[in-house]
Amino acid sequence: MESKHNFTVSRPHPWHGLQVGPNPPEVVYAFVEITPFDLVKYELDKETGYLMVDRPQDTSSLPPALYGIIPQTYCDAGVAALMQGADDGDHDPLDICVLSERSVSRGDVLLRAHVVGGIPTLDHGHADDKIIAVLEDDALWGEIKDISELPLGLITRLQHYFATYKTQPNELSEVVVGNPYNAAHAKKVITTAMHDYKKAFS
Repeated sequence: MESKHNFTVSRPHPWHGLQVGPNPPEVVYAFVEITPFDLVKYELDKETGYLMVDRPQDTSSLPPALYGIIPQTYCDAGVAALMQGADDGDHDPLDICVLSERSVSRGDVLLRAHVVGGIPTLDHGHADDKIIAVLEDDALWGEIKDISELPLGLITRLQHYFATYKTQPNELSEVVVGNPYNAAHAKKVITTAMHDYKKAFS
């Protein structure tokens, strides 16, 4: 007898076992790794699919938004070709920051996010784009369609965080953060990262 319910009997891998989103590249899923409240950097362990402690935050800088990955995306040669100065992708899933009016204080959750733009980031010469999105149906941010509608101070805060979050005390940063790009380009980056994923893992 065929079941009318659609579910998995075991937890899917957040990177490989979930869909990109309900309507990519405009509406994607974001698997949250860290929140603005985390004093420890958590990162998805690619082998097990569990969140792993990457490192304690060495500075007082905390992420200004929810931060995680977009499932079934991969930053390889295609994504690198879209960023000036990149010699390769960072060979990780595409990163995403999601704005939410209400505090989400725990990671390891999945949410629906509307893409509004992105921030180009070079990490040791590798493309490491940060997609910027808003939480679906959010009372404050939900009507935003493009990154140009966001407050400049918030964009500056995001740029500063990604320029410094890997920097150790008394060291120079190897991360170069560029000017934000619009929703149209962000969707192109996501679509390309989906193609890069299929090439690498299909």
